[in-house]
Amino acid sequence: MAHSHDHSGHDHGGAGHVHGSTDKKRVLIAAGLTAGFMVAEVLGGLFTGSLALLADAGHMLADAIALGLAWYAFHLAGRPATGQLTYGFGRVKTLVAYTNGIAIFVIALWIIYEAWERLQTPAPVLGGPMLVVAVLGLLVNLGSFFVLHGGDRESLNMRGAILHVLGDLLGSAAAIVAALVILATGWTPIDPILSVLVSLLILSTAWSLMRAAAHVLLEGVPPSLDRDLIARDIEATVRGVREVHHMHIWSLDGASNMATLHACLNDGVDAYQAVSAVKKRLASAHGISHATVEPEFGKCTDEGDDHHHEHEHDAVPHHGHYH
Repeated sequence: MAHSHDHSGHDHGGAGHVHGSTDKKRVLIAAGLTAGFMVAEVLGGLFTGSLALLADAGHMLADAIALGLAWYAFHLAGRPATGQLTYGFGRVKTLVAYTNGIAIFVIALWIIYEAWERLQTPAPVLGGPMLVVAVLGLLVNLGSFFVLHGGDRESLNMRGAILHVLGDLLGSAAAIVAALVILATGWTPIDPILSVLVSLLILSTAWSLMRAAAHVLLEGVPPSLDRDLIARDIEATVRGVREVHHMHIWSLDGASNMATLHACLNDGVDAYQAVSAVKKRLASAHGISHATVEPEFGKCTDEGDDHHHEHEHDAVPHHGHYH
């Protein structure tokens, strides 16, 4: 089961606020390191004629922008909810994560295209200066990676930031290998070939990030939770709850889980106590930090002639029949 992280759109205090504050600083430091060295790497790539260095510089340019956006997303997420944005700005982090994934895709495809062009028309590469720049880039990227690695990796925004820096790290490593091969053998095609291999690795990871962010934006059930099992658990453990239906579970930002449900109660049960018990069970056993529970006695309030078919699709299966 998931663990509770009490930083949903309705609760910006506690551990969630601490995570957001430290993650914000980590991302800002990484953005500064990345932007600072990107200029040196562009100059080094132009001077040495290395596509691997220019490819890595292209990653670092996009990553500096992406890390800046990630920092701004953390900044916005700390703002309180408004009358128009009742959940606050927490989902901005997920939107930025999805956008970062798209950006990585575009960059990787551009590098593959440039590598193909370079293989068709080989160009001289200065292995010595290329090696010096690549090693310095590796050190800078390692610094950024370790700064970000200590952050909250359940946050999609932080995962997107780490993915960008990881791409830079792989790019620098590829440039070092390419420089060593060129110095040892003079075989320059290794430069575009390694650039393509790094791009393919990054594409795979970017696709995973985009799928996770899209799942959150589509308000899918978090992968760590099972809606039907949770409904059955509430029925089995909360006294007075006869049945749970019309249950929806989603995540605000990939870390804060939320739910709405109808709880059909036995006659004579205190509705307030039952709702309170359901919410406590959701938080303690399933990591759902905010829930809206509608108590019902007898017939479901949405089972009138005008509403029954409208709500059939979101019913929770129960012993072979639906509500």
